[in-house]
Amino acid sequence: MAIEQMAMPQLGESVTEGTISKWLVSPGDQVNKYDPIAEVMTDKVNAEVPSSFTGTITELVGEEGQTLAVGEIICKIETEETAAEEAPKREEVQNPPADTDSNRAGKDQSNKARYSPAVLRLAGEHGIQLEEVEGTGAGGRITRKDIQKIIDSGMQQKTEAPAPAAVQTTQQAPKQQQKQAPAPALSADDIEIPVTGVRKAIAANMHKSKTEIPHAWTMMEVDVTNMTAYRNSIKDSFKQKEGFNLTFFAFFVKAAAQALKEFPQMNSMWAGDKIVQKKDINISIAVATEDSLFVPVIKHADEKTIKGIAREITDLAKKVRDGRLAADDMQGGTFTVNNTGSFGSVQSMGIINHPQAAILQVESIVKRPVVMNNGMIAVRDMVNLCLSLDHRVLDGLVCGRFLGRVKEILENIDENTSVY
Repeated sequence: MAIEQMAMPQLGESVTEGTISKWLVSPGDQVNKYDPIAEVMTDKVNAEVPSSFTGTITELVGEEGQTLAVGEIICKIETEETAAEEAPKREEVQNPPADTDSNRAGKDQSNKARYSPAVLRLAGEHGIQLEEVEGTGAGGRITRKDIQKIIDSGMQQKTEAPAPAAVQTTQQAPKQQQKQAPAPALSADDIEIPVTGVRKAIAANMHKSKTEIPHAWTMMEVDVTNMTAYRNSIKDSFKQKEGFNLTFFAFFVKAAAQALKEFPQMNSMWAGDKIVQKKDINISIAVATEDSLFVPVIKHADEKTIKGIAREITDLAKKVRDGRLAADDMQGGTFTVNNTGSFGSVQSMGIINHPQAAILQVESIVKRPVVMNNGMIAVRDMVNLCLSLDHRVLDGLVCGRFLGRVKEILENIDENTSVY
């Protein structure tokens, strides 16, 4: 027999930790390889974690509600192995390879300099120089466990030399974030609502976005009278033919994707010492449930027709409602379009979906009196488009031109436009 360890999987390209929301097994249960053993939440997706082995659950290391870094042990499984197979493993454990400089040089260190707020806080409080810590996380990333191990061993590196100003600012910020207002006094009629794991993940992601990204905001109003009339004239026949709805939102997503192709700077991300301009145009869309918000992705949106985008919106929204959204559905987004108009909003400033550089809010289409070019007043269907931008990556000029191009595309949609 052998004891195998199951680690927290990486459920997304930028995901570094996950929260165990529910165990689907108990100690003593028999499981087969690929059987689901736990439900895990991240700031991007809820997913079932399959077993990597066939055997018996011996220990659930992680508890429900506990957040663990990618690669940390979540449970142990006893599997059947021959003594011959066990011997080499015992020898490897007893004689681990020396952690020499040459061995470290061959390891993946791509995430060595990416520090989470918890790591920065612990290192700052205990005077630990992160540059000298050997990370055990994916890509050499330093985890909270690595820092705690140094603290527990009493080997933290105290130094009186002041750190560079930029490092001091980064390390001090998490300390300031820990200062919370005192809990409000409760009356007999007040209701306390526990914060779920999903809500905690959303809160952490929004806090990261607002504290790291210098947001700026701009807005344009668009006359979509012709587009509205065209969509309303074909929506019933489209639904009968295709089996799903042709929504206004599909037209807006298509217009944004087309404009992104013409203004590729908008399809960029901040990467510390460089800006990464993404080749693929993958539009993230916000889909809300009663108590959660998910951001699935329409891949290669610029290559899809309005019909194709409408189908993707329908399929992704159904996956969210049915709880079938997979990790792949949430990955690779490069720009977000949010349909805030669906609940009547006419003006808003969206929080950028980290690490993207912008988010476009599509507000409610409303009828308003408008002064036309001939000086006459007419009732028109108008919509506000609100763009939040990362001012480290984007400036007002390119954003204004981008938004103007989206406006131009939408105002030129009419009965001659094909949705196929």
